[in-house]
Amino acid sequence: MKIALYILLGLAGALLIFNLTKIDYAAPLAGDSMVAVISVAACLCAALLLVILMLSRKIAEKNRKARSAKR
Repeated sequence: MKIALYILLGLAGALLIFNLTKIDYAAPLAGDSMVAVISVAACLCAALLLVILMLSRKIAEKNRKARSAKR
């Protein structure tokens, strides 16, 4: 699962970079550029959710270790 999260994070980063190249910065909200802007926002959201998932898994692991140490 850990490797899959890093792969998905890498794919989100690659799509983010790709979509950043497709934006027409003179008119970012017109035509195909609008689709690229929406895709950039979606990639950022996906990356943020993956980072949150990674952090929550680390916290859960630390809690598990702390509980087992108390017993």
